[in-house]
Amino acid sequence: MRKLLLSAAFLLTTAAAFAQAAPVSGEVTKVDEAQGKITLKHAAIPNLDMDAMTMVFAAGDPAMLKAVKAGDKVTFEADRVNGRLTVTKIQKAK
Repeated sequence: MRKLLLSAAFLLTTAAAFAQAAPVSGEVTKVDEAQGKITLKHAAIPNLDMDAMTMVFAAGDPAMLKAVKAGDKVTFEADRVNGRLTVTKIQKAK
C-alpha cells in the first residue's frame, strides 16, 4: 500500500510539473495600468488549455505593465492565480 501511495504522489508531482506555464508569444493590444490588466493577442497557451485568441489578463505584478505598450511583440507566461487568468512573466520579444 505504501508503494502505491508513493507512486501516486510521484505521478501527481510529475503531472503538475508538466502543467506549469511555458513561454507563449503574443502582441500587446492594450495596457490598463489603473485596473492592473493587459490585453494580449496570443498563441495557444497549453497549460491553460486555451487556443490562440485575444483576451484580457490580470497582471501578476502591476510594475510589469510599465515595461510594455500596445503594439509590442512579447513573450509571456500565464496561469490561473486565485481563479483569475494572470500574466506571471512578460518581456519584449527579441
